[in-house]
Amino acid sequence: MSSNAMSTSSVPAAPSVWRPPELSMRWWPVFLRNLLVWRKLAIPSLIGNIAEPLIWLVAFGYGMGALVGEVQVGGTAVPYILFLASGSVCMSAMNAASFEALYSAFSRMHVQKTWDGIMNAPVGLDDVVLAEMLWAGFKAIFTTTAIMLVMLALGISHSPKLVVAWFVLVGVGITFSCIALIFNALAKGYDFFTYYFTLFMTPMMFLSGVFFPLEQLPGVVRAVAAWLPLSNAVALVRPLFMDQWPADWWLHALVLVAYTVAAYWVALGLTRKRFRA
Repeated sequence: MSSNAMSTSSVPAAPSVWRPPELSMRWWPVFLRNLLVWRKLAIPSLIGNIAEPLIWLVAFGYGMGALVGEVQVGGTAVPYILFLASGSVCMSAMNAASFEALYSAFSRMHVQKTWDGIMNAPVGLDDVVLAEMLWAGFKAIFTTTAIMLVMLALGISHSPKLVVAWFVLVGVGITFSCIALIFNALAKGYDFFTYYFTLFMTPMMFLSGVFFPLEQLPGVVRAVAAWLPLSNAVALVRPLFMDQWPADWWLHALVLVAYTVAAYWVALGLTRKRFRA
């Protein structure tokens, strides 16, 4: 056997991009770095994330609510503004986490090359991806907390179970940050995110019971909608706004956990592949 063949065969194969995450506490400085940078633009960022859902809430909640009146939810009649508020806060968590894990993360990864600079320190790519996922979920907390405070001030709901809903919304933000990081890993430019918003997020907003009950949908569409992550988030949060415990909460929670784990694994694998190329 020639020396070239022997040297080639002795080179170890590159580890699979789909191997389990290799994590350490080194994600924390990356998370803290994002927080310190965000503090400089915190007020404009919060206003931008809060203004749109509040406009939806006021325009549709009070405007259309005056026409619709009450909506039947599980045999209980609730004011339309409460119905809309409990769905729109889930939508806000989705949007806030998705925007951060798409546009901001892509800027740090591809445009500004921040990730490359971070990885010159003893910080691995897996830690960077974990930090970005948790940071996007953390950004969603600010948005949903502010919106829930406004809802309390407006008297839309005073249920003690809103505390539980807040924790559920934290998980919802993390779920959608993982999904968005998949598209971040695939994107070559900002225009690519149009596919995510147009083909995934927008249809899901109208098929997840945010604006009207799922019972209004055809049977086939309703069966598909029942497995969407936003549908399961709304199914968990809305009863809590109504001061009720959600039915089959474990099933909805399991669906969200499955989306989170699977999406994080895929996002991490695709990101590893991108940095290996």
